[in-house]
Amino acid sequence: MKKTFFKFLSKVNSKVLPSFTKQGVDLAKATKLQMAIFAYKLWVTKNALD
Repeated sequence: MKKTFFKFLSKVNSKVLPSFTKQGVDLAKATKLQMAIFAYKLWVTKNALD
């Protein structure tokens, strides 16, 4: 149940939230908001793969 929820959430995130790798954002120079979005997407992806 948890894994399917995170897989669904990951698909929604890929449609709604920006992709920083496609934009070429340097994470060392990213704003706090960009870092928060990156961390959230990383957390969702990690839980979807477990």
